[in-house]
This record gives sequence, structure tokens and C-alpha cells, in this order.
Amino acid sequence: MSSNPCLIYVPELLQYNFGPQHPFNPLRLKLTIDLIDQLGLLTPTLLYPPESAVDADLHTVHDRHYVDAVKKAGDTGEAEPQDTQYYELGTEDNPVFSGMHHASLLLVGGTLTGAKRIASGKADHVLNFSGGLHHAVRAKASGFCIYNDLAVAISYLRSQGMRVAYVDIDAHHGDGVQWLFYDDPEVLTISFHESGKFLFPGTGTVYERGSKAGFGYSLNIPLEPFTQDQSFKEVLDMVLPVALEQFRPDVIVSQHGCDGHEFDPLAHLSFTTEAYSYAAKTIHQLSHRLCDGRWLATGGGGYDFWRVVPRVWTLLWAEMIEKGDLVDMPGEWLKKYGKHSPVALPEMVSDDTEAFSPKPRHAEIMEKNRLTAEKAMNPQFLLKGDPSRTQLAK
Repeated sequence: MSSNPCLIYVPELLQYNFGPQHPFNPLRLKLTIDLIDQLGLLTPTLLYPPESAVDADLHTVHDRHYVDAVKKAGDTGEAEPQDTQYYELGTEDNPVFSGMHHASLLLVGGTLTGAKRIASGKADHVLNFSGGLHHAVRAKASGFCIYNDLAVAISYLRSQGMRVAYVDIDAHHGDGVQWLFYDDPEVLTISFHESGKFLFPGTGTVYERGSKAGFGYSLNIPLEPFTQDQSFKEVLDMVLPVALEQFRPDVIVSQHGCDGHEFDPLAHLSFTTEAYSYAAKTIHQLSHRLCDGRWLATGGGGYDFWRVVPRVWTLLWAEMIEKGDLVDMPGEWLKKYGKHSPVALPEMVSDDTEAFSPKPRHAEIMEKNRLTAEKAMNPQFLLKGDPSRTQLAK
């Protein structure tokens, strides 16, 4: 189905680095690109370097004063007390590092470069697995995210007159993207995440549906802790095809955080690689059915960077280029990284799902997730626009 896929990467993207003790470790990018390469999934014609974003790109979604504060902190290597108070810079989640603004510009530029290539028709599918910083909002860093690359890319696609469907499968709610387009009926945001009752950022209920003209254009599917593949796939099928068929996007932008995996230390979902491959395949098929294959994908969260992140994002890229027959992990990759990993590295690209037993309360969790999806898809609210205007019209 794919005619012109593109992978955005250069080693300089590793410079977005909060330090060795921080869970957002850029080594996961290196592990992933090496795995993709050693599996023979990368040729020079598929690889494309990012163009660094500029301040004007950031200003489409971020406050100028906030951008100035990030620049200053990156230059001095520390945040002023008021910048920590107002902008969440210099916190445990978002520590300041030297060159932070410029490293962030390159990361944002990666996703923006993908958006420009799709809008110009130079590519249909683009993957920037270094992107996916979905928590940053207009004037605040949040959850390891300094700038919101997804929002900058969506803003650009909107400027080209495109309707954008945003799909987020990170374990954490895609709050930043949701809030930045909350009243825009030309951007549909859909987030599947662990319930905010148990996990940062605490938002993402089914009652967050958008505002004003954008009412009904925000969809949230908060999942129960310990949700497994079968339940995730069921609610994905209940929600995604119906919502996207009704919205009829010009392009799909998707965030593929893989911190919902059973092995991930920062969340409580219990997916295997099967859940992520299924989501990628579903989005891929919908992109061709609804918007001529236009699909911009990013990475996101993922904190078991030895066993999970490289395999999930490699499987995502393999779906994009239609190389779905991956079996064994390459011996050279295992030999190179196995001596550094504190855990035994998997020898298969995909998990053996039979090795993951059903969780206690499995049936109850499935039923709760099913009811949540039904509530989210209530036709009384879905894609309705400003309810006050509808009321006035009556």
C-alpha cells in the first residue's frame, strides 16, 4: 500500500538528554535505529535528516515568553526560580540541560519535516521516533516534554488547510495536544491511555470532549490498570474506525509511546508487542482508506529501553514499509548491547503472547474498558460542535 515512506533520523537527536539518571534516555533512539538497520529495514533512500525548527514554528503553539525562558535556561544551564514556578523548568521531570533549546528545536523539526514532506506530496508515511512529546502545553514544560513537536506539526498541517486526526496510544494521556486544539473542530484528538485516576497527568476522562466549536472533537478512552492486549484491541476497534470514518481526516498523526508494555516501569498497563503492532496496522489501513495514505507517526514514552522500545518502534517502521515477517533479533545487535543491558534481551522481535498469563480480574477489566468505550462513543456528543449554538438553533 505504501508508495513513499520516510524515516527521520540523525545522531544529533541524541542531544535531547536530561542526564544519565533520567528515565527519558536517548539511548533508546540509538538502540532502535541500530535494530532497524541490522534487520535490513533501512536504505539511504528511506532515511531523511530533520530540518531544525525555528522560533516562528514554536510560536504557532507556544508562548513567546516561555520560549525565551527555555533559551535562557539552555544557555546558562539552570532555571531561574520564577521559571521553575511558572514554566516547570528545572523540575525533577524537566531538568535543565545545556543546549536544551537547540536540541529541542531539532526534535521538533523532525516531526515538522515529516509534516512538510507529507503536505507537499513527497512522502505518504513518515516516522520520527524521536518525537512524540505530547505533554508540553502553551507556556509550560511537562512530563519530560519541553516543546510539543506534535502540536507544531499539526499547526503546520492546519495552515495547509488539512483536517487532522490525532491518535495517541501512549500509556499517559495526550493532554498537551488535546488542550492546544481543544476548540478546533478541524483537529480530532483520540487518546487511549491508562486512567488518570492512577497515572500522570491525571486527565483524560471521557467527559473531556472539547469546547466551543470543538465540542465532541476530543475523545478519551481511559483504560483500567493491567489492561492486556485483548481488551485494548477490542476498544481500539470500537472507537478508532468509527470516529475516523465520521471525521474524514486529510492526514493522521499518531503518537506511539510504548510505556503500556508489561515490562515498562512507569505505568501499569500490561500490553505485549502484539497490541502495538495491531494499533500500527489499524492506523496504517485507515490512512489508506480515508486519506490517501497520509500518515505521520512519532515515538513517545517508553522506559524499558533495552527490551521494549527498540522492538516496538522497529515493528512500527516495518508496518509502514510493509515488512511484517520479522522473527529473530539480529545476533550482532544482541552481542553489541547484551553485555551492557541489566536484563536479558529478547531473542525474538515480537513477544510470545502465550508467555503472558491473563491478569486477575481479566474479565472485569475487559468489561469496564468496554463500557468506557461505549460511553466515549455516545453519538449525542461525538463531533457535535458548539453545544450552545446547537441549543440556540433549536
